[in-house]
Amino acid sequence: MNHAANGVTSAGYDPAFFEKLDGVEDRHFWFRARKRAVGTILRQLAAGFPPGYNVLELGCGNGGMLRLLQQSCPGGHVFGMDLYREALVYAKHRSNCPLVQGDVLRPPFSEALHLVGMFDVLEHIQNDEQVLRSVRTMLAPGGALCITVPAHMSLWSYFDQAAKHARRYMFDELTDKLKTAGFRVEYQTEFMSWIYPLVWLGRRINRQFSHSDGAADMAELAETDFRIVPGVNGLLDRALAGEANMIRNRRRISLGVSLLAVARRI
Repeated sequence: MNHAANGVTSAGYDPAFFEKLDGVEDRHFWFRARKRAVGTILRQLAAGFPPGYNVLELGCGNGGMLRLLQQSCPGGHVFGMDLYREALVYAKHRSNCPLVQGDVLRPPFSEALHLVGMFDVLEHIQNDEQVLRSVRTMLAPGGALCITVPAHMSLWSYFDQAAKHARRYMFDELTDKLKTAGFRVEYQTEFMSWIYPLVWLGRRINRQFSHSDGAADMAELAETDFRIVPGVNGLLDRALAGEANMIRNRRRISLGVSLLAVARRI
């Protein structure tokens, strides 16, 4: 749900989403579940780095995950980078770390990084393998990439089109692309498991009864996914809460609407 880190090779991103997301990101169950899942991994990774390690979020968007990085990596120097200036305007209100407008293929950093986060960014980029190779060059040997992406092309829908996704990933596909780019996959799992049946059913109902495929209509449909429905939002938030414990123990969740991976530079 974030955005592309590279303007040349990306499928694109609508900057109008930044404002829409900014109003719901702290409360919406999906974002809260992602923060719990990613946060437990970030704290594990941070514990293995020397003091003063460097952390970068590529495609930091509104800064919600950037703030999580700061909280989870208290001994590190955390930076945020985004292609879009509109995103950084919002991010500076959520975080006090340095922010850079930049391109992942032309990174403006001279020092090696110990940890890079890419949270729902890679799916926007047409040449994802090229970007992964670029990320690898930014990392110190043994440095880690923590990444989340949407899972299963069978769930492709109006939301993916409105968000200008290039793809959704299968488990083995993400593994293979990370390995090809020069990473060793340390841990990978699907997550957002409890909402998989709801998303699967909703996508099929939409395909059966929707007769509109215009960009404006797709965007309007996608906005419904950001709505916070009282009661339902809390219920889904609680249903997904247990995944953080499974991820903390590095257990693999067999089915979900998203993928999470930790990969090390070889």
